[in-house]
Amino acid sequence: MGDERHTSTQGAANAPVPHRLKAEFREPPAMFEGCFTTFYHLSLDIDAGGGRLTDHLQPEWANIRFFCGGGPEAEIAGTRVSGARFVGTGPSSLPCRFTLGPVRMWGVGFLPLGWARFFDADARACANIICDGAAHPAFTRFAHLTEALCDPEADLEEQYAAIVAAMAQAMRPTRDDARIMRVHTELVGGDHASVHDLADACAMSIRTLERVCVRYFGFSPKLLMRRQRFMRSLTTFMLHRGSRWTEAMDDHYHDQAQFTREFREFMTMNPSEYAALDHPILTSFMEARARVWGSPAQTLDPPHEHG
Repeated sequence: MGDERHTSTQGAANAPVPHRLKAEFREPPAMFEGCFTTFYHLSLDIDAGGGRLTDHLQPEWANIRFFCGGGPEAEIAGTRVSGARFVGTGPSSLPCRFTLGPVRMWGVGFLPLGWARFFDADARACANIICDGAAHPAFTRFAHLTEALCDPEADLEEQYAAIVAAMAQAMRPTRDDARIMRVHTELVGGDHASVHDLADACAMSIRTLERVCVRYFGFSPKLLMRRQRFMRSLTTFMLHRGSRWTEAMDDHYHDQAQFTREFREFMTMNPSEYAALDHPILTSFMEARARVWGSPAQTLDPPHEHG
């Protein structure tokens, strides 16, 4: 994706904030198949006097992000970070509100298989948290990457190589690899009406399904199914500017009232409130991701190699 110039309407009197956003997506090597959503680099430039931009990330899988320049002010549920160069987030079912100034950032998104292979903690213990990654025991193993990814003398190829080398050194298989892939595949590509149906499709007991989901996905199977349905609707809405929520709603919602309840639970606001907000970073990023990567959001990525 090349430079794209945008104008948001944030600020004291809804004054325009001209900014340029550039996102580049790098394919993880084949040895990591199923572990990552993508490695991506984001450049945000804001015109002099433009201040900072505020946006809301939707629910997603776990991430590590390295900020060169000003770090973010960000919060998920009751957890907050301010100015950290290395930020870790667990899998989320709630939005992340963040404010960001001019910055260069590397991001690595971990699919559930990636969580299993790179983290020692239960995903549920890290669900809906954002933290200074250098200070949290689940994320500290990646803190050394800050030096390479925030080195102004290093180019993107060198920084990408540093990520690959660090991940190759840290990765280890687990006994649940096949189960994780099966559950993830069914969550993204299946059309299951109940947890029982999902367990049958995965050829495992409900108890085993619950264990795998909580340990590596961060949430119960039922909540994961609801989050998947919600994210399909939200991304459809955001990629079709000017569309109505009724046009974006997933077929599994009985009516708009049910969708509104789900929206409030996952985004902590009504659909109309969300639609009225400016999304200076997220909309552009999702459009670029859909165009380049084929999927607008992490939660919609299947657990197999892109090609």
